[in-house]
Amino acid sequence: MVKALIFDLQGTLVENGVFPSPLKQVKYILRIDAPFSDFVMRFEKVFMTQTHASLKDAFAKVCEEFHLVPKDYLIDKLVGLWNKNKLLTKLYPDTLSSLEELKGKYKLILVANIDCFSKEVIERYKFKEYFDLIILSCDTGTLKNEKEFYNNIIDTYNLMPEDVVMIGDSIDSDMETAKAIGIKGILIDRRNRREYDPKVLELTDLQKYLE
Repeated sequence: MVKALIFDLQGTLVENGVFPSPLKQVKYILRIDAPFSDFVMRFEKVFMTQTHASLKDAFAKVCEEFHLVPKDYLIDKLVGLWNKNKLLTKLYPDTLSSLEELKGKYKLILVANIDCFSKEVIERYKFKEYFDLIILSCDTGTLKNEKEFYNNIIDTYNLMPEDVVMIGDSIDSDMETAKAIGIKGILIDRRNRREYDPKVLELTDLQKYLE
């Protein structure tokens, strides 16, 4: 019996404000020669698991991670990109109505790899009114790709893995991580571009996989 639902944030509940995605643009701007999956893991570990004094400081640490010495104007460009994305991030049309429908039926838990400066998105859309627990990488020092991130949730609510369902838009960081500790995953694939079972195209379709 499903007792708790874990939701990813970006790409699941809210949509990026800039396209291509901010991460893809950072990799391009800095000319980082690494597989995208490796870049993302290293970037998020540096950028999203600690509190930084400023966005400039955060991007400087990213450059150190990749052994880069960029021009000042590139750092300024990255800061502008990140602030623009944060400002223009918006809810998907089905987000709040779906959360309202599920609230009370299940424990709702929000998890996110997010930097300390983008936390205001959580406040802007008043997610605390819908979720019983919100766990952010910048507060915990742990990425949601890591098993202990989910083990802490299970321990907090005295749950078994089979009591929990993960809903997210990434096969690698959401579905596979959850699967590794026995948690069922439901992929949200709003553009219907990937093969995965089970998956939904909208949050309103979740209920048929929860009964």
